[in-house]
Amino acid sequence: MFKFFFNYLIVVAIVISALSCSNRNNRPVIKFSGDSSSIIIKNIDEASLLQVKNAYQAKSDTLNLISVLIKPGELDSIQDELEVTGKVKILGDSLVFNPDQPFIKGKDYLVQSYIGVKFATIGNLITSSAKHNLQPQKQTLKR
Repeated sequence: MFKFFFNYLIVVAIVISALSCSNRNNRPVIKFSGDSSSIIIKNIDEASLLQVKNAYQAKSDTLNLISVLIKPGELDSIQDELEVTGKVKILGDSLVFNPDQPFIKGKDYLVQSYIGVKFATIGNLITSSAKHNLQPQKQTLKR
């Protein structure tokens, strides 16, 4: 009986460990929609999604959840990244960025977001490998 109980505890511990770690490395996915008319952020963990929804309900007009920048090309005379203006909507478990002007074919877009970014895990704090500054998730998309 003791051996059965001990084996049961081991299985429970493994399952709990797997569940607690399963979302730790799953960063949100940033990509263009199928028709490239919008940018979608999905695979947002539940806690981050709840925070985004609460912040969105409180001040949706002034909330800057993501930034989208046009990266300059090699032949562009202006070498600065230009911000793309648009509106953000929450649809189910995803965030959708719709630009005010359509994305330009052949251009690269840098998308930056702090959604789902973790400051530090317990392991990072114990090993002193936690970063002092939060770094946004960055993704370059080519239209």
